[in-house]
Amino acid sequence: MSDLPDSELAFAGIVGQAELIRSGQLSARELTENTLRRIERLNPSLNAFTRILADEAMNEAARRDQHQADGTALGPLHGVPIAIKDENDVAGTPTTYGGAAVTRIAKADSEVVRRLRDAGAVVIGKTTMPEFGIWPFTETAAHGYTRNPWDTGISTGGSSGGSAAAVASGMVAGAIGGDGGGSIRLPAAFCGLFGLKPQRGRVSTAPNRNLWRGLGTLGPLTRSVYDSALMYDAILGTTAVDDYRAEPLPLSFTEALSSTHSPLRIAVSTRSPVRGVSPAPEVVAGVHAVAEILSALGHHVEEFDPEYPDATASFLPQVLGGVRDEALRVDRPDLLERRTRALSSIGRIASSGRVGKAAYRRGERIAHTVNQVFDTFDVVLTPTTPALPRAIGQLEGAGLVSAARKSLPIAAYCSIWNVCGNPAAAVPAGFSASGLPLSVQLVSRPNGELTILALAQQLEERIGWPNFRPPHA
Repeated sequence: MSDLPDSELAFAGIVGQAELIRSGQLSARELTENTLRRIERLNPSLNAFTRILADEAMNEAARRDQHQADGTALGPLHGVPIAIKDENDVAGTPTTYGGAAVTRIAKADSEVVRRLRDAGAVVIGKTTMPEFGIWPFTETAAHGYTRNPWDTGISTGGSSGGSAAAVASGMVAGAIGGDGGGSIRLPAAFCGLFGLKPQRGRVSTAPNRNLWRGLGTLGPLTRSVYDSALMYDAILGTTAVDDYRAEPLPLSFTEALSSTHSPLRIAVSTRSPVRGVSPAPEVVAGVHAVAEILSALGHHVEEFDPEYPDATASFLPQVLGGVRDEALRVDRPDLLERRTRALSSIGRIASSGRVGKAAYRRGERIAHTVNQVFDTFDVVLTPTTPALPRAIGQLEGAGLVSAARKSLPIAAYCSIWNVCGNPAAAVPAGFSASGLPLSVQLVSRPNGELTILALAQQLEERIGWPNFRPPHA
């Protein structure tokens, strides 16, 4: 067993944990045992997991150790415990989508989980999410509130809130999330993590043909940029099942971080893509502080607002149709939350082929307009969310209309890029006066993940956010 203290081992990151195992200083079994102890200690107060796969994880870790002892080639994630958002199939467990309406056991892993296992990861458990990922707050009737490690009275955001809480607290070094309107980036912003939404079609959603009619994609939340790149390299690619396929990239995500990069043209914009939404002063100050860092790094930084058409007529039909698709998969529809049942009912109209195709075509026209900014700039720097992290209990007692009014402004800077399909990342940007994480968003042209990763790594080296640890960890 490594002589590292528990906290140092927990925050060693994917790269550090994998190296400890590869070098023989630590076994996969020992790391998994340590991870389960942390989960046992922290999860009761944070509520990040819906299901902890203790026995399965220990058996998987033992197999990893045997492979290493046998001299078998080791994957890049060999022996590292990883958490999975509960919208992804893990064989032998129900895929609950955050609620109580699914009791059916998944017979096989989803494609993302399969690829993680092929890379050597140990699947440690499944994480909380609002039912079907609808809301930017991880609160459900089935599982209660998920709490933020920086302040347990504060929300983790959503919908990948359990994954964010698990990573931010050091229960795991990496976790899979999903993003249909900001659901990787918003929890990353609330919890002080790095979270990249990849280009549409970059990561398989199989066995599902798509996620929210093309709005959504899957990806990890991590503390460091390199950890995220390492996880992405393990899961990149699609299958014959997938509706969307991104253009191939010239480098792997990790290779992009060691390549030489020229100065970039960066547009700074704090204007909201959604009318009537204004960013808080501390949020604006965080964006400007990051802009100054980028300028000092030699990039050309200029204030410029992209043209943002109203995306409502594209975004909402795809969301409603996606919720309808997922609601039809449950085996106990009587246990769906009241708000979910209402959205699913509305989604009957949006689930028709004619309406869905019209929404997607409108999204393509919006993307053409918005992406004109990349004729001049390489990256757009914006807030990730207009507000500081909100208190828990945002959905308590709220009907559909009230919940929507609270939720839609939170995703104002994120959802437009789901409509367009562009890669976009939440990047930690320090802390508010009250000690809560601040975040900025980096967006690039279609298939521009490598540009975002390289730029985010430069910011990480200056800001040093992987060194920051929350009090509830």
